[in-house]
Amino acid sequence: MNKTSNYQFTIVVPVYNEEDNIYALEEKLSAFLPQSIYKTCVLFVNDGSTDKSRERIVEICQRNKDFFYIDLAQNSGLSAAMKAGIDTAQSLYVGYMDADLQTTPEDFNLLLQDIDKYEMVMGIRAKRKDTAFKKMQSKIANGFRRMMTGDNVQDTGCPLKVLHTDCAKKIPFFTGMHRFMPALVMLQDGEIKQIPVRHFPRVAGVSKYHLWNRLVAPFVDCFAYRWMRKRYINYRIGNHNISD
Repeated sequence: MNKTSNYQFTIVVPVYNEEDNIYALEEKLSAFLPQSIYKTCVLFVNDGSTDKSRERIVEICQRNKDFFYIDLAQNSGLSAAMKAGIDTAQSLYVGYMDADLQTTPEDFNLLLQDIDKYEMVMGIRAKRKDTAFKKMQSKIANGFRRMMTGDNVQDTGCPLKVLHTDCAKKIPFFTGMHRFMPALVMLQDGEIKQIPVRHFPRVAGVSKYHLWNRLVAPFVDCFAYRWMRKRYINYRIGNHNISD
């Protein structure tokens, strides 16, 4: 049996070479779980790390009964790691956060308060603790994405999100998908709410983002999304006799 089915909420944490953050993640997540609005577990997705991340993930999962992990056979990227986590989760709701701890799991409760009324509730990074150059890149990319997708989302790059798991599993996944999750939920006629959350400077590890994957690639992906949007099939089943 998939152990995540015993919980109402699964936090997916993709990890790639974040060995210096694993123990801090353990501390923050284990402190949050008893305070969560819903019964919650954590699912680490080791994205083919080449440092000691996997070793430390296994270690903390052994001593925390609500921590689980899956390994990807090789580094496949953030979107693939998120898809693997969502595909694995069997709880009612599924959430996502980065392993860099620039957001805190404590703020999941802000999002969970409204998740029963929306298909997706996501954070907006308030008072971002990033460099001016990084914030400028994000501002340009977010503005172009909003123009191309019409999703009206202020900060799609915020790594704190909660979704209905059945909605998340229907999202068409592709490389770069993580930038378009709100727009992809909207393709299902899903409703989205945005809530300010805290943001912190990175204190350990190295960012995996640079000019190409923060600015150039999202521009290209916007055109791919526009192509897909015109061809997306959305359906709902009405009456049936398939189950008792």
